[in-house]
Amino acid sequence: MAMGQIPYRIDAFEENRQRTLMISGNKSVMDPRVEKIAILIVAAGRGSRAGAGLPKQYRRLGDRCLLAHTLSSLCAAIPNASLSVVIHPDDKSHYLQCINEITAAERSRLRPPVFGGSSRQESVRNGLEALAGDQAPDFVLIHDAARPFVDQALVNSALSGARQFGAAIPGLAVTDTIKQITRDNIIVATPDRAGLRAVQTPQAFSFSLILSAHRLAAKDARDYTDDSMVLEATGHEILVFPGDASNFKITTSEDFARAMALLNKNSFADLLDIRVGQGYDVHAFAPGDHIWLGGVSIPHTHSLAGHSDADVLMHALTDAILGAICEGDIGKHFPPSDQKWKGASSEIFLSHACTLIKDKGGAIANVDVTVICEAPKIGPYRDEIRSKLAQIMSLDIERISIKATTTERLGFTGRKEGIASLALATIRLPC
Repeated sequence: MAMGQIPYRIDAFEENRQRTLMISGNKSVMDPRVEKIAILIVAAGRGSRAGAGLPKQYRRLGDRCLLAHTLSSLCAAIPNASLSVVIHPDDKSHYLQCINEITAAERSRLRPPVFGGSSRQESVRNGLEALAGDQAPDFVLIHDAARPFVDQALVNSALSGARQFGAAIPGLAVTDTIKQITRDNIIVATPDRAGLRAVQTPQAFSFSLILSAHRLAAKDARDYTDDSMVLEATGHEILVFPGDASNFKITTSEDFARAMALLNKNSFADLLDIRVGQGYDVHAFAPGDHIWLGGVSIPHTHSLAGHSDADVLMHALTDAILGAICEGDIGKHFPPSDQKWKGASSEIFLSHACTLIKDKGGAIANVDVTVICEAPKIGPYRDEIRSKLAQIMSLDIERISIKATTTERLGFTGRKEGIASLALATIRLPC
């Protein structure tokens, strides 16, 4: 098939454009049926430039993995779309863990994951083929998993452009002078930057148009770096609309730091009611060979006595959070008289307190805990405790402080009769 002769190039495109020209964002002027939109998220890459460890889409970005942030942003940006994620065959367990970090309502909009191929282009084609059939969408937005700050304005612009032209992509004006060089790093040209754009995702397309273009590229064994290039090769015009500098792609460790700063700024922007709660707890030693502190089992000559697992650190922290929102203490929510909580993990208590904060539309800004004991030594376990608490609280580890001190052999802790813990929690709520 010659370039530009792809099916749907003219007649079908114009028919689809007329049918799906929108006035409300949901229904067509000429066809009252609901427009079907799908979002294809490409998450099959290895992300090697981000350094060693998990593929970057599954790495932590604050309280959740990167992909979870992206999925939530897309769900908020376009409420009537279904989402399909293309993943690496080796990442199924990571993916399942990741989607547990989004809401049940968001998960309900996910199609089954699709396995990617050996290249980004092949992965996208696999995803498009999975969307094809009787229930194929009218339009598809193809988005990088590593762009978590996509918003509704950008999505609306992409769809508007796709409805008019069949294809639309966001692009940023290039501010630096660009040089074209040889393999020997010798300058051969200086392109006019006024005509250059750095493109982003989501890239929006008429579904039939981009599917046909990808099939043609595969048949001709052509390889391209993004989906607009796949369609561009057919001779189809593509609209470039203004992108968003905040919609950057996370590629390196420096990008993760930049994203974390932006996430924190956005998280607390409207939470202007700042509260501080205090918690204090004491547990006596009892026969045993370990204690629980912050959800971590620490070997010791004794255990701690208590109705639950006697995690004195987590109890103090839970009370601090409850105190900040005037919700009483652990005993109010989990009475020790109730045998259901005998031997229970204190993770249940702390998770409940954090859920109350989320239900109020708030966020935990910082927690600071001091453990008071002569033994065992807490220092070797400090980072493990912080990591465990970060997991339970869905909180950035940099917002969790754990300290330990002694009482210089004074009092019951000085006599090694038990452990005490003091906690402070700073909470931000909507006004």
